[in-house]
Order: sequence, then structure tokens, then C-alpha cells
Amino acid sequence: MTAAGGLALILIGAILRYAITWQTRWIDLNVLGAICMIGGVAGLLLGMLLTYNRRRRTDRRHQSERVYEQRYFEDPPRL
Repeated sequence: MTAAGGLALILIGAILRYAITWQTRWIDLNVLGAICMIGGVAGLLLGMLLTYNRRRRTDRRHQSERVYEQRYFEDPPRL
């Protein structure tokens, strides 16, 4: 889940929890909003953690294939 997905879940959950006063017999919108907010926070933290780990990782497969360049400079001949 991306950061935008987590933030969207938090926003939808907050709207369901605090802004809607309509009630039904078969579902409690306050509980559904709280579940969405908790899922959004968990998804946001997990996405940030995975992004942080992905950026820190180095590619170790090609370390033995490194190319080193050596240059030797000589003085030009004097005329």
C-alpha cells in the first residue's frame, strides 16, 4: 500500500467515524470508520517501512563485476 492509499483510508475512516450521523441497523458506521483509520495507519507505516528498506538496500549481485580504470600520465617530450 502506498502512502496515498493509507492516507485515503484514514480520511475515509475519519469521515465515517465523525462526520456521518446516519445510522443503520445492520452496520455501525462508527466502528467501520475506526477500522478504516486503523488499517490506514497500519498501511501507511508499513509502506513507509518498506520504502525505507528498499532505498537502503544495495545490489550485491554485481560487486564482483566492478571495473576499475587506471590511467598513467607521462610528461610530454621536450623539444
